[in-house]
Amino acid sequence: MDRAELGAFLRSRRERIGPADVGLPLGPRRRTPGLRREEVAALAFISPEYYARLEQARAPRPSREVLAGLTRALRLTDAERDHLHQLAGAPPSPAPGPPREVRRSILDLVHRLPGAAAFVTSATLEVLAWNDLAAALMEDFSALPRRDRNLARRAFLGPRTEGRRLYGVSDAAAFERHAASRLRTAAVRYPDDPEVSALIRELLDGSAEFARLWNAREVDGEPTVRKTFRHPLVGPVTVNCDALELTDRDQQVVIYTAVPGSSSDQALRLLSVIGTQRMTTPG
Repeated sequence: MDRAELGAFLRSRRERIGPADVGLPLGPRRRTPGLRREEVAALAFISPEYYARLEQARAPRPSREVLAGLTRALRLTDAERDHLHQLAGAPPSPAPGPPREVRRSILDLVHRLPGAAAFVTSATLEVLAWNDLAAALMEDFSALPRRDRNLARRAFLGPRTEGRRLYGVSDAAAFERHAASRLRTAAVRYPDDPEVSALIRELLDGSAEFARLWNAREVDGEPTVRKTFRHPLVGPVTVNCDALELTDRDQQVVIYTAVPGSSSDQALRLLSVIGTQRMTTPG
């Protein structure tokens, strides 16, 4: 525990927050910026005397409950929370399960890419967010229950829609290797999460191919830079594949784009008009 640095860090975070930021009245004129020590203590549900000793580097090591209270009171970011725990000599506990909440800025990004099919996946390959073109190219995720939005479950257990395996992609086998590798990493990161364990058991019981890949214990793989979808309405669509890692959330933003002016680009443009509706021919 670095008492001096812990005290300095708490003081610096306290001084940057105004009373209005935490719903407190401004009150009489303040001699120093930010919150008073007793205000932070009240917000963190600890005694003012103990908080003062923390800032003065005279207090014993704070418990995880106290650190959680300080994190809330001082409105710390995830990185600041981790730093606080490290200074206190109590590294933060791992997240109980893969984060599923997508940052608003990432949601905005996904929906501001009208010419690209974009979606966000969790550490277990659950599709968490998507734009209209991704739904038109793959499937309407909004019409599925949450459990069926998992791409690993879709890859190994189906269903095969209109005879197509995994949306008719050309790299289905490579994706299966990637999925098994990613789930193995998730199992290590979230050993106590029942959903992760249940998904892996379900895949082991239901897919001999997943069991083979799981037992191979691969934890890395070559990224797919291009793939072709065999779409039932517009035919083959070849796209470039890019994945952006969101390390703070253990998520990926996957973006599919076609070469401008290509037949696949025209197909994506047509899909953006069709959306998830079926094209029908008058009888």
